Amino acid sequence: MRRTIVLLATMALTLLVASGVALAVTKIGSAGAQSSVVGPGESIQKAVNAADPGDTIVVRGVHREDVIITKNGIKLRGEGDAVIEAPARAGSPCSKFGGVLVAICVVGDFNPETGEVNKRVRDVSVSGFTFRGFNDKEDAFVIDVIAARNATVEGNRITGNVANGIAIGLSVNSTIANNDVIGSPKTDQGIRVESSSRTKIVNNVVRNNVFGIDVEESTNTTIAGNDSIGNSVDGFGVIDSPGTKILSNVARRNEVVGIFLGDAQRANAKVVGNDLSGSEFGIFVSNSQGGSFAANEVHNNCAGVWFTSDFEPGPPSGNFTVKGNTVKDNTRSCRGGEFDRNFSGIGIALNGASGMEVTGNHLSGNVPSGPTVVSGGIVVGVDPLFGGTTKPTNNSVIGNHFGRNKPDIFWDKSGSGNRFVGNLCNSSVPSSLCN
Repeated sequence: MRRTIVLLATMALTLLVASGVALAVTKIGSAGAQSSVVGPGESIQKAVNAADPGDTIVVRGVHREDVIITKNGIKLRGEGDAVIEAPARAGSPCSKFGGVLVAICVVGDFNPETGEVNKRVRDVSVSGFTFRGFNDKEDAFVIDVIAARNATVEGNRITGNVANGIAIGLSVNSTIANNDVIGSPKTDQGIRVESSSRTKIVNNVVRNNVFGIDVEESTNTTIAGNDSIGNSVDGFGVIDSPGTKILSNVARRNEVVGIFLGDAQRANAKVVGNDLSGSEFGIFVSNSQGGSFAANEVHNNCAGVWFTSDFEPGPPSGNFTVKGNTVKDNTRSCRGGEFDRNFSGIGIALNGASGMEVTGNHLSGNVPSGPTVVSGGIVVGVDPLFGGTTKPTNNSVIGNHFGRNKPDIFWDKSGSGNRFVGNLCNSSVPSSLCN
C-alpha cells in the first residue's frame, strides 16, 4: 500500500535544473508588450513572455504547446472551449530539460542540489482549461507547480492522459480547487503535494488513477470536499504530513484504501465527516500518533477502520480519539492477495495500538462473508494481518453502540491497561466485555 515514492523527487530535480533557464526567459521577455487575449492557434508562451506581473491572459480555442510561467501575478485563464493538447515536441524549458512533457509549469528559483528555495514565484493562477493527449511519459504531470507562493490551480479538466494530473512541490499557501482529474489505466497520480505547507485541496473530482490524492512530507494541508473514486490503490494518501485535515470527502471503490495515514509521530490529524466505501480498508492508519476521527461514515469495505503498529517499521500507532463514527456493513471479503491472508467483517481494529479513545461510535452489520483472520465490531489485539507482535496497551473502548456484528467486541487478551466500559453490545470474546 504505502510505497517509497521517487516520482516527485525526480520531477523536482529536473524542474530545479530547468528553473535556471526559466528565469533567463523571464528576464528576456519581461519588456515585451502585454497580450491579454490569445486566440485559437496563437502562442500562449509568447503572451506569457510579453505580460507584466499581475496581468491576466485569457485563452480561447485549441492550442498545442507546453508553457512555463516564472513571473509573479500571472493569471492564465481559459475561457469557453480552451484546450491545451500535447505538442509534437517539447517547447518549454521544463519539458526540454526535464525530459517529460509538462503542459503548464509554474516555477520559482531554487537549488537543484539541496531543494532550498531562493525565491518563490507568487500569485500565479491557472484556470479553466481542458488538457488532452499528454501521453509521452508516465512520470510527467500535466500541471506542475514548484517553489511557489499563493498559487491557484482551479477549474481545469485533465482527462485521459497517461501523464499525471496536478503536482505541487516546495510551495506555500497553494490552492487546488474544482478540478476534474480523470486518469487512464496508466496514470499513476491524480493530485500530489510534497514538501509544501498550508495547501488547500478542495472540491476536486479524481478518478481512475493509481493513487488519487496524495500528500507527503507536508504540513497543515487541508483536503476537503473532494470525490476520489475508482483509483487502484488509494483515494487519499497522507504520509509524514503533520496537521493534515481530511474533511467531508467521498472515497468510493478505491481498490485498497479510502484514506491512508502513515508515518507521522506527531500527526495531529483531523479526519472528519468523510464517506468511505468499497475498498479493502475504509481507513488505514500505520505507525502514526495523535489526532481525531469523528463523524465519518465507513461502510461496505472488508475492514472499516484499521490501526496498526506493524505494517512497517516505525513508531506505534496511538493516541487518537475515534468518536461518533458510523461503521457498518463492512462485509466484503478480501481474499489473500497482497496480504496473503483473508479478512472480512471488521469494524474498528486496534492492532498493537496504544492510548486510543474509542467512544460513542455506532457499529452494526460488520459480519464476515468469507474466511477471515478476525472479525468483530471492535477488534483489539496484535495485528493478525501483518503478523504483528506489538501488543495493544492503555486503550479505552467506552460507550459504543453495537448491533449485528460477529462478535460486537473481540479482544485477544494481549496487552495491558485496555478498558471496555459502558458498551451497548450483545456478544463479545471473551464474554465479559459487554455491560
